[in-house]
Amino acid sequence: MPELPEVEVTRRGVAPHLEGRIVDSVVLRREGLRWPFPPDLHAILAGRRVLHIGRRGKYLLIGFEHGTLIVHLGMSGHLRVIPPATELKKHDHFDLIVDSPDGKQALRLHDPRRFGAVLWHPYDAGELDQHVLLRGLGVEPLEHGFDGAMLFKATRKRSAPIKQVLLAGDLVVGVGNIYACESLFRAGINPKTAAGRISRARYDRLADAIRTILAEAIVQGGSTLRDFIAVNGQSGYFQQTYFVYDRAEVPCRNCGTPIRQIKQGQRSTFYCVNCQR
Repeated sequence: MPELPEVEVTRRGVAPHLEGRIVDSVVLRREGLRWPFPPDLHAILAGRRVLHIGRRGKYLLIGFEHGTLIVHLGMSGHLRVIPPATELKKHDHFDLIVDSPDGKQALRLHDPRRFGAVLWHPYDAGELDQHVLLRGLGVEPLEHGFDGAMLFKATRKRSAPIKQVLLAGDLVVGVGNIYACESLFRAGINPKTAAGRISRARYDRLADAIRTILAEAIVQGGSTLRDFIAVNGQSGYFQQTYFVYDRAEVPCRNCGTPIRQIKQGQRSTFYCVNCQR
């Protein structure tokens, strides 16, 4: 699944092609993905100007003066900016076509597993951060307000393993499976440790690790494991620097101990039993 770095790479790739552009048309090639497409989306957006491209957690936010288009890439989705006449591929489900100085361009959503989403939130429906998909999200790990003190205070009564707490998304958003494994390794914390038993000093190290790893992944274009590619069609490269994720039984890059793989909440966790206490 695309995580925060992949969505941020997508946002940065999309923004120069969409911001300030007028929507020409909307093309829907099925009734919906995880949820139905707004049936009148063409009428809602045609002739309207894209004001900004934002992100909240793993959601891409395409802002207009009268509302926001909420896009989620699901398990396998990616977006491309291409000429509208580009030959369709199986699972190309949605086009947002805009006018540009070089002719019309299409923001095309490709989603083989159809767990993605394209939804519309009009401004008269209330504040965007109160949308049902956004209102329960935690702080952004790359913005002000996320640090070790915040994590320490918020976890005092949490008995769940720290890996599961990071994935839940109600404390901090966007730290998915890959980057949780890598951040816990860098901070030297066993993923099975109860969140409420971790000290303030260790949370300081974890917050620093999360920020650093996410920033590094964004610079490297995110991770390309199966389906994710950037807007320009290029693959990400962060997976080439993994220390633990997807390296079961491979010697730890630090100490040589074989990396262990376990299941936590139906997700695979990778860690070093020697380096992570």
